[in-house]
Amino acid sequence: MIRVFIVDDHAIVRDGLQSVLTAMPLLEVVGEAANGQELLDQLPTVPTDVVLMDLNMPVLDGLATTHKLQEQYPLLRILILSMNTHERTVGEVLAAGAHGYVLKNADKSEIFAAIQAVAAGKRFLCSEIGLGTLEKLLAYEAEGPTSSSKSAFYLTPREREIVQLVANGLTNQQIADKLFTSKRTVESHRQNLLEKTGIKNTPALIKHAMEQGWLQQ
Repeated sequence: MIRVFIVDDHAIVRDGLQSVLTAMPLLEVVGEAANGQELLDQLPTVPTDVVLMDLNMPVLDGLATTHKLQEQYPLLRILILSMNTHERTVGEVLAAGAHGYVLKNADKSEIFAAIQAVAAGKRFLCSEIGLGTLEKLLAYEAEGPTSSSKSAFYLTPREREIVQLVANGLTNQQIADKLFTSKRTVESHRQNLLEKTGIKNTPALIKHAMEQGWLQQ
């Protein structure tokens, strides 16, 4: 039995994950916390194999918590579950000691596979990020670092949806309603897009998306 501890600052997310994970064979949810500090306070008395943890949390975020877990619980396995797709963020948290990274929009079978993999001592990177990074690398090798082609910045399918809906004039809340997600998740996607492209504001992002051919006519 793999003992999983859930860490996320949204109670509805924790409840949803607990419902999904408890229905899976060989998994046991042994605790939950709203931030890294709550996790650290509970771990001494809660035997845990895998920490399933968000990145963006108040008090003590996922990256800082990962550093502390590596120092205090070096045998504990850490799996990040986040909406952040930025390669730099993924690399930073893996370098800090996380053993896997999976997106919140992954299906439950991939989350289950990720937990099993890290619990078995392996590393795990979700398919969407892995394929995106590979596509970007192949484009870089084929066209060179100075290329200004449409592949210079890889966008996930959900990011392309967000860009399109922003260009259509929808607000964050309207986009969230349309995609059946939270406003905060949409805001996170928009921030990731700005960071990926190095663009400072939404109008410039839309202009760039049009120039790159990311938008449907």
